[in-house]
Amino acid sequence: MPGRRPHLIARLQGLGTTIFSEMTALAVQHDAVNLGQGYPDIEGPAEIRDAAIDAIREGRNQYAPGSGVPALRHAIAEHQHRRYGLRFDADDEITVTAGATEALAATILAVCEVGDEVVTFEPYYDSYAANIAMAGAVRRTVALRPPDFRFDPVELDRAISARTRMVLLNTPHNPTGKVFDAAELARIAAVCVDHDLLAVTDEVYEHLVFDGVHVPLASLDGMRDRTVTISSAGKSFSFTGWKVGWACAPPPLTRALRTTKQFLSFTNGTPFQYAVAHGLSLGEPVFDELTARYRARRDQLCAGLRALGFDVYPTSGTYFATADIRPVGFDDGMAFCQHLPGRVGVAAVPEVVLYDDKRVGAPLVRFAFCKSETLIDEALARLAKLPGTS
Repeated sequence: MPGRRPHLIARLQGLGTTIFSEMTALAVQHDAVNLGQGYPDIEGPAEIRDAAIDAIREGRNQYAPGSGVPALRHAIAEHQHRRYGLRFDADDEITVTAGATEALAATILAVCEVGDEVVTFEPYYDSYAANIAMAGAVRRTVALRPPDFRFDPVELDRAISARTRMVLLNTPHNPTGKVFDAAELARIAAVCVDHDLLAVTDEVYEHLVFDGVHVPLASLDGMRDRTVTISSAGKSFSFTGWKVGWACAPPPLTRALRTTKQFLSFTNGTPFQYAVAHGLSLGEPVFDELTARYRARRDQLCAGLRALGFDVYPTSGTYFATADIRPVGFDDGMAFCQHLPGRVGVAAVPEVVLYDDKRVGAPLVRFAFCKSETLIDEALARLAKLPGTS
């Protein structure tokens, strides 16, 4: 009908289908090796899978409490204390969510008024932009520039205004593989304290650190009572389809995000929550084994890409590597990734869609190495067919 408003509200216009789904659809269409979407070919530990099956057989199949099953909340509290020295009350400061994605959405929707500003670092995971837009807030970005993807402290200072409500930080960082170091975290913490800002930290890759050390922002002076720390079993145990995440925060922030969360999913995945609780109780050896397996695949993919002529930037964490495609004769990452599945049968993700500054992101492409050694070798063999590769 003439004059009818579009069904999608104005502030969500332009978001469309995620780039990860778009590239996966192209991979399926062309039977390509999918190094785009970050779902692992590596199965998580059998003991944790068995715990999920046991929970189902034991009849733990109905609604969990909105905050999560007590066994998991207590396991998360123990993990945070054992690994980082952070103490959280399992009842009042820990909330189980439908993956880290819901934890992020629930937090941003709970604490941001229309017009509030959220400072984050680009490139940024695409759900950040969507969550900020859904809240009616305004995104302000600080660039992480190659090759080391450090930020300019002056640029961070300039991004803060009287309307700033929070700083949203992802470390280890998707898509760049960067792990923020102590000096960078201290600078971010100082800005939050000086301007009385909230911090939300996406730490889903906390157990996939190959170089350096992951330090939660909440562990720094002045940050414990202003930070929502978010993580996920999907990345930590290689069970992305279970969608079990969590948020650790002081009681006032926990009450706020639980208010929003109850009207999103309310609760999810009861038997999987019990299985994740069991997984966390197994301690560091489980994480160490998965990290070693991913490190080997990082080395395999990055060495292979460099041998082909790509400029591959250091990857200290996550299961993604960022490559500059200009040395192999391309400069448009979006066009490169759109044609790559049909051209040689490999899918990757153009990072330009994760930048507000398109000039920086234009030649950068993300490759996922959470795949089998055989698939990585096959992808490299196919990429070798590109003109311009070594």
